Amino acid sequence: MKKDCSVIILAAGYSGRMGQIKFSLKMKDGKIFLEHILQQFSKFGCYEMVVVINREGKSFLDQHAIEFPENVRFILNEHPGYERFYSVKLGLSAINRNRFVFIHNADNPFVEQDVLEQIFEKREEADIVKPVYKGKGGHPILISDKIRAEIISETENNIRLDDFLRKYPQKRVNVGSEKILININTPDDYQKI
Repeated sequence: MKKDCSVIILAAGYSGRMGQIKFSLKMKDGKIFLEHILQQFSKFGCYEMVVVINREGKSFLDQHAIEFPENVRFILNEHPGYERFYSVKLGLSAINRNRFVFIHNADNPFVEQDVLEQIFEKREEADIVKPVYKGKGGHPILISDKIRAEIISETENNIRLDDFLRKYPQKRVNVGSEKILININTPDDYQKI
């Protein structure tokens, strides 16, 4: 059943330290990170799913026959050198409806249904809902339509997302999974998981 939420997946980074496109890394079951992430958000019931990619990522997807849920759209970031904020802005601009939008990074393939549910349950309590494990904030975050509109209308593109969001009240939700903190940035990080 579809829920009143969408998701944008940020997958336009250069992946320089990793040496390959991070979303193309494989899980133990053989699925690439992006495939797994989208399946989890689809299972949760996200109405729309938007993935922001760069040209290298687009080329990878063009060369590989990967089946994604039908409600996924890919948006090309022509300026991946900008901070994540620009990718977020592009992704949010492509969302057609829904009051709430998850923002998730492609370098964290661990999306857990119970964590999504815990975040979504608190959606009316603040404009930004963030999962927390042992005092540390992680992903995905959930933003309201108000924040979505303010990000889209921001004229500066090369700013830090965290700095932009800091001015708004946030609801921190304690979750029992340290996987919300994972970022796979290097081959060593990948080996650890």
